[in-house]
Amino acid sequence: MQRSTATAGIRHWLKHRGLRALRSPLARIALAWCVVSLPAFGLASLLRQDASPLSQLLRPLLVTALSLAAYCGYVRLVERRRPGELAVAGAWTESGAGLLIGALAFGLVMTILAASGAYQVEGHNRWAELALNVPRFVQGAVTEEILFRAILFRILEQRFGSSAALLASALLFGALHLSNPAATLFNAAAIAIEAGLMLAAAYMLTGRLWLCIAIHFAWNFVQGPVCSVAVSGYAQQGFLIGRLDGPDWLTGGSFGAEASLAAVAVCTVSGLVLLTLARDAGRFVPAGRR
Repeated sequence: MQRSTATAGIRHWLKHRGLRALRSPLARIALAWCVVSLPAFGLASLLRQDASPLSQLLRPLLVTALSLAAYCGYVRLVERRRPGELAVAGAWTESGAGLLIGALAFGLVMTILAASGAYQVEGHNRWAELALNVPRFVQGAVTEEILFRAILFRILEQRFGSSAALLASALLFGALHLSNPAATLFNAAAIAIEAGLMLAAAYMLTGRLWLCIAIHFAWNFVQGPVCSVAVSGYAQQGFLIGRLDGPDWLTGGSFGAEASLAAVAVCTVSGLVLLTLARDAGRFVPAGRR
């Protein structure tokens, strides 16, 4: 009898006060972040005990699959809808476009640095270095886009409109990078402009995650596994044996070339183009419209 009463009380709270609490965008964001990140973090910690090469390849893919499954479960159970932002229709086309945009954007950054004499290629490693790095960079792109675009940006946009969501999500994304190695306020501002603007605009344009995930992956992959440039402060050893030499404002210093003025300029232009396309497609949500 006591158990039955307690169960009934929990159901009553969830039905009335619990659902009422989830009307708050901050509560929904916090719940979604916990649902997606905690199981993935737990699985990654568990699998990290196995240092075999096979585990190094499979662990990021398993964590990625769990993050996607957890997000879909949250959307189904809490928001009671289908996760259209992960719809299969158009996924290959948008992913291909994103890979091209991300690779060309960072390739242009490295071309500018090479032309200025700030980046020199001194040799190369095995091609296998590229393939071995794919899973962990896929994991990074997928999980960060789920947390910051599918959850943070989307929920804020629903309540406060596109402009406020764009500003808030960009600032938070940049601020979280302050804990990375060699991070400075300028580095964080660069990340906020580059990722916050360009990736949110990509999500706005399509209403799905595939384009921004692919841009995110290609940008980081060309930077680290291809050019051997630090990614957000974390040193990388990739295919090309390259060296950055010059002032931090030009090269990004030990934080990586994404903190250079060249990267800020390239991403700002790319982001503004995507925002213009999103506006022309009627994707902007005005403030106050739910």
